[in-house]
Amino acid sequence: MGRILTEKDVEAAVKGGSVYAAGGGGWADHGRMLGYAAVSIGKPELVSIEELDDNDWVATAAAIGAPASTTPWEMQGVDYVKAVSLLQDALGEKLSGLMVGQNGKSSTLNGWLPSAILGTKVVDAVGDVRAHPTGDMGSIGMAASPLQMIQTAVGGNRSEDRYIELVVKGATAKVSPVLRTAADQSGGFIASCRNPLRASYVRQHAALGGISLALVLGEAIIEAEKRGGSAVIDAIVKATGGTILTRGTVHKKDVVYTKEAFDIGTLSLGEGATASTLHVMNEYMAVDDANGTRVATFPDVITTLDAAGQPLSVGQVREGMYIFVLHVPKTIIPLSSSVLDATVYPFVEDRMGIDLTSYALDGVKRD
Repeated sequence: MGRILTEKDVEAAVKGGSVYAAGGGGWADHGRMLGYAAVSIGKPELVSIEELDDNDWVATAAAIGAPASTTPWEMQGVDYVKAVSLLQDALGEKLSGLMVGQNGKSSTLNGWLPSAILGTKVVDAVGDVRAHPTGDMGSIGMAASPLQMIQTAVGGNRSEDRYIELVVKGATAKVSPVLRTAADQSGGFIASCRNPLRASYVRQHAALGGISLALVLGEAIIEAEKRGGSAVIDAIVKATGGTILTRGTVHKKDVVYTKEAFDIGTLSLGEGATASTLHVMNEYMAVDDANGTRVATFPDVITTLDAAGQPLSVGQVREGMYIFVLHVPKTIIPLSSSVLDATVYPFVEDRMGIDLTSYALDGVKRD
């Protein structure tokens, strides 16, 4: 049966989501704002996809953009709710549930406030267990689909007259860039609801149980915190089933912000035979050892932690820091159809200049 999400679940979702953010940005405080608003205003309910009928509509609640402290972004909780309302109006039918495109510092909680206010269920399914640089990677197989989809965006900096409401219809690949432009015009970050799909489709194509994974991990972190940093790291390793792949001092950070709004580059860690290179495109996408041998590749979970077990986003990592690299192989996490779709990789490979496809799709049974 469904589970009513309560105040104690908010911090667990933020903490677990921050590990699965895989070095991506986002804001833990934004996640807390969404979560506490939801549980104080209503009763958001987490349900498995099995609790919905095949024909029920499920859409993806998302936040689009790359909110930096340098951009004039403003996102209010009501913006997520309005985005869902606009999509329901355009669809002409009620949504039964909302999933999210990825876990993250706030994205794990994107569906909670609409659930509390509109009664849509928080579906225990994600487009990707971990965070990723492009929307296609969390689009559960819609990236190259010719099907007409509905996408909405709501939000913006009110004081600068940047508030936007947008409803677009078209093939996902053609309308997603429109929403990215809206995010930029709004101040860098905008709430979105997109791609209503039948529950039967979501059951086959999403990474099922992705929200629960973040909650269970967050609960383990909270339980371990009173025992100190090494206990937290041990708890993260145990709860995720991963390993600490490497650890060491960051001696070079070479990450640049591009005009396409991506942070791209590398972190160099450790010295000599234990050195490693982390490849970044917003999130950690791959790790090479001292010999240049690939040891981890998206959609594996790759996350940097400090000595206190706090997940560090790429933006927080500085040269001279001592960090731990968590690795959870793709073989032990649920995978969506979009991370197993060869068409989502060339764009990212082109920007990063490395091979991802042959590793990401290695050993994958394709239908």
